[in-house]
Amino acid sequence: MTTTASTSTAISASAERVWGLLTDRGWWEASDNGVLRLEGTILEGRRVLVVSEDAPDRGSELGVTEIHAPATMLWTGGLPLGLCTGRRTFQVEATGDTCSFSMVEDVTGPLSPLVVRVLPDLQTSFDRFALALKTDSEVNRGC
Repeated sequence: MTTTASTSTAISASAERVWGLLTDRGWWEASDNGVLRLEGTILEGRRVLVVSEDAPDRGSELGVTEIHAPATMLWTGGLPLGLCTGRRTFQVEATGDTCSFSMVEDVTGPLSPLVVRVLPDLQTSFDRFALALKTDSEVNRGC
């Protein structure tokens, strides 16, 4: 397994508030989080298409394979027959009235070394996403 990007941040808001934004399709498109467009519904068993500012000419189609609210969500995508599978894990961990957020992208499969070489560097994008989630969660957190 190869980790292509990961990020984490402490957030001065409840896990429920952070989770609410993380699973709100409208937030994905309205926030300054690096995402231009998100098509689909963020529900387990559904598919989403994410178009980022880093690659506006192509999107990533991912399956929402697991949701354990308000703690963990897993999105997966890749090549047929398990030749290469990407797993994006979102995690929100409550610590009293605050929480921590992390997001990790792992790639596995026999073709993963080749695929990783042609993937764009996601680190800046992941860090921007985490900062936007933190900022937006902490604003008006009493609402």
